[in-house]
Amino acid sequence: MYDIKKRPLGIYEKALPNDFTWLEKMQAAKQAGFDYIEISVDESDERLARLDWSDEQIEEIRSYMKETGIIIPSMCLSGHRRFPFGSKNKEIRDKAFEIMEKGIILAQKLGVRVIQLATYDVYYEESDEETKALFLEGMKKSVEMASHAGVILAMEIMDTPFVGTILRAMHYIKEIRSPYFKIYPDMGNLTQFSADVESEFELGISETVAIHVKETNPGVFKCVPFGEGTVRFTDIFKKLKDLNYTGMFLIEMWADNTKKQTMEEAVETIRQARLFVEDKMEQAGIKVPA
Repeated sequence: MYDIKKRPLGIYEKALPNDFTWLEKMQAAKQAGFDYIEISVDESDERLARLDWSDEQIEEIRSYMKETGIIIPSMCLSGHRRFPFGSKNKEIRDKAFEIMEKGIILAQKLGVRVIQLATYDVYYEESDEETKALFLEGMKKSVEMASHAGVILAMEIMDTPFVGTILRAMHYIKEIRSPYFKIYPDMGNLTQFSADVESEFELGISETVAIHVKETNPGVFKCVPFGEGTVRFTDIFKKLKDLNYTGMFLIEMWADNTKKQTMEEAVETIRQARLFVEDKMEQAGIKVPA
């Protein structure tokens, strides 16, 4: 059962092997001491197909939540990297809205409360004033859809300069004033685009609904082992403690899918990541339950 008195710490779905079933992923998360999993709906055809899960498939996932006590309160909807709202191709924009609508419906059925957006105007095209304007228009329509469903859309602080800082995200927060449009900072990404991460968090704390805990290096935003990057975790956690942030933390990391992993190996990998993060939290004065 989810402990509402405990500070929630989750694990990204991609931290677990692709060949694990959903039940195995939840069992691994539970054994490693996590409270929840963030589901991934990325740009691959395989994961975009999740947007068309039947009610029976969704109920199966929900039964695993009940069995394990691991919930899915957040969704990483990064399919918009391939189909961005800012594209000058109308067919791609139409697909972006289709993905958004289906993502909101899936979130509502699964019990997902926060959809983390891949905040790119475009990714595989050239960015300009037109793509930025189209992105803003897409966000406005998406927030309207999400508000009808009671689902929060949260802009991730990304791995590109477009919205690589909270300051840049706040521009869109001011343009779209809605309780259903917030931000989802990433410690690792923010570290590479801001010289003052603590001030960035102070700027956007009232709009923050969840935070990614991720290691990065300059120009390297994925698969950097904890402790081998430049993210000042203890300092950031201390600032968040001072700001009285008590919401969700999500450890973002990636499994090595080039080799077969046992349940025990997968559990130990993500457990070590949890212990690393909790140690940094303790050093910052954030009490971690035993």
